[in-house]
Amino acid sequence: MSTSTSTHQAPSLPEDPAALSPMAARRLFADGLTVPTSGWCAGYAQANVIAVPKVLAFDMLLFAQRNPKPCPVLEVLDAGEVRGGVLGGASGTGDIRTDVPLYRVYERGELVAEVPDARAHWREDLVTFLVGCSFTFEHPLLEAGVPVRHIDAGRNVPMYVTSRRCRSAGALGGPLVVSMRAIPADQVADAVRVSSRYPAVHGAPVHVGDPGALGIADLDAPEFGDPPVVEPGDVPVFWACGVTPQAMVMESRPEIAITHAPGHMLVTDARDSGYAVP
Repeated sequence: MSTSTSTHQAPSLPEDPAALSPMAARRLFADGLTVPTSGWCAGYAQANVIAVPKVLAFDMLLFAQRNPKPCPVLEVLDAGEVRGGVLGGASGTGDIRTDVPLYRVYERGELVAEVPDARAHWREDLVTFLVGCSFTFEHPLLEAGVPVRHIDAGRNVPMYVTSRRCRSAGALGGPLVVSMRAIPADQVADAVRVSSRYPAVHGAPVHVGDPGALGIADLDAPEFGDPPVVEPGDVPVFWACGVTPQAMVMESRPEIAITHAPGHMLVTDARDSGYAVP
């Protein structure tokens, strides 16, 4: 697997990432800052990224339609497009190839590169899907007084491959991936209530409690992200995760796919309030 070998000096971590505008955050990432984005740009939606060849675009769209909890589509960029909609919009700012902190490149299901700039791997036939991310409702959780322990600890969220299968679509199929947040038992109902207002970014949890019910053997060994922070009295709460398409890529083995690295999301120009329902 290749990694970037550039000697360019990456910018420093800002003092208050939550206060940044999406454009300012994306500029830092385009300049080489490589960090997970949980807690960044309060008030703005974040998105998972997956770009697949146009020949698989319908299968990918059908996979998302059949699996809306892990794959709620916010935007689709046409073949070769690198900006538009929730990324840059009419202003023309943003570039899907550079504005994510870290990318993964898969060839026939194998991870062949993890890079901060995907331009060297980009193809004009790639169709990019932007999928809702649960980082979007973390600020509303904090505003409701629900702790988000990985933000407090400066860690990436833990993510697990489950024993649950997604509905297949054409050539694409794979398991459900979930993210986990340890929530104080007396605040689980609040976490469910707040997150359920954001169905476009995974919405309510898919499971509360026993990890074994999802086929997760060890909470301290997530397949993606960092081990969780769990305090006494916490209950594990699991949300459908937008890394599910990456698990699908690893199983289905398309010719090429470019994605975000787990936890290193695209910060969009869309307001999180725009995805809230009453």
